[in-house]
Amino acid sequence: QVQLVESGGGLVQPGGSLKLSCAASGFTFQYYGMTWLRQTPGKDGEWVATINNAGRPTSYADAVKGRFTISKDKSKNALFLEMSVLTPDDPDVYYCAQGCSTTATGRPRGQGTQVTVSA
Repeated sequence: QVQLVESGGGLVQPGGSLKLSCAASGFTFQYYGMTWLRQTPGKDGEWVATINNAGRPTSYADAVKGRFTISKDKSKNALFLEMSVLTPDDPDVYYCAQGCSTTATGRPRGQGTQVTVSA
């Protein structure tokens, strides 16, 4: 059974940083690309970043390019999203999904972790 569990969200000031983690189990993590998405309640999910199974290449949404970094640690079955220079446009529930699609439709995904940006 595929399980994805996010952690690391919280409250951060504008301009601050956070590192999100996604613990993966129930599948052979090293064989899969992974994706981070974010969602505001009542809205469709927004693609944030993708990393392929080998760790490269990576791709980012224009809104986060240069500020966010996606990475994975195959030895720990973990996916990460390092976020910096956070702005009031970034708050959302961030979740990880299996695979490289820009949507999570039909794919295993986690429940998400809340990121709040406020002074």
